[in-house]
Amino acid sequence: MTLVADDPGGTGPVVVCLPMFSTTRAATAAAFGPAFAGAGLREVYVDLPGHGDTPATCPPTSQDVLDTVCEWLDQHVDGPILLAGASYGAYLGAGIARQRPDLVRGLLLVCPGVTIARDSRQLPDRTPPEGPTGWLDDAPDELRAHLDAALGHRTSAVVATVLAALGSGGPGDATFQRELQGGTGYALPDETVEVDIDVPVTVVTGRQDGIVGYVDQFRAMRRYPRGTYTVVDAAGHYLPFEQPTLLRALAQDWLGRTRG
Repeated sequence: MTLVADDPGGTGPVVVCLPMFSTTRAATAAAFGPAFAGAGLREVYVDLPGHGDTPATCPPTSQDVLDTVCEWLDQHVDGPILLAGASYGAYLGAGIARQRPDLVRGLLLVCPGVTIARDSRQLPDRTPPEGPTGWLDDAPDELRAHLDAALGHRTSAVVATVLAALGSGGPGDATFQRELQGGTGYALPDETVEVDIDVPVTVVTGRQDGIVGYVDQFRAMRRYPRGTYTVVDAAGHYLPFEQPTLLRALAQDWLGRTRG
């Protein structure tokens, strides 16, 4: 199985970045590229099976997606590597670290999913502050409820940035994505297994993230004995686009720890 990837090559440390569900490597580069700028990394951005330009040639389960990513890593990069992900990509990244610790020497998890079932997540019990009048006016109708729940930094400029990222990259396979998200195999089989990941880990969450929350992520820190946890105010599920300067500072700290 071959994933479509943007891999510039180079001799710096490799960081492989995994995307949010239904998004592409172009969106992932827009999210993480500014955070890694100037760090001398070999940044690799991949499209997951059925996402972007990668065809859906594996069964629609998270374990099969994870296995496909690991197969690609075994073939294309020399491990262990740095692994970064957002949302579903972070969920997969944590799973890779559990199942294939030989591949990973550092984890950056941004707004990570911890439990995949929506009704199992502990979400914020307070609504985000009101945004300025008309802040969602430019969002398509079908995305307004999602963005209202997802965003903590509620401005039209943030909405425009998020929409541009969501609309970038290849088309993906909508049928595969629906089957993956709606099937019994959406959760990794070892989702609840308690395994210590003894590498530098940074977990960044949004205080107003109404999609995956921030409490489950704090509880999961017991799995990361070398972990740093940050919850960011005025940020939600699209934190890289809502608070890029702060994410850059936290990413640079993480990189420093991986080199220490």
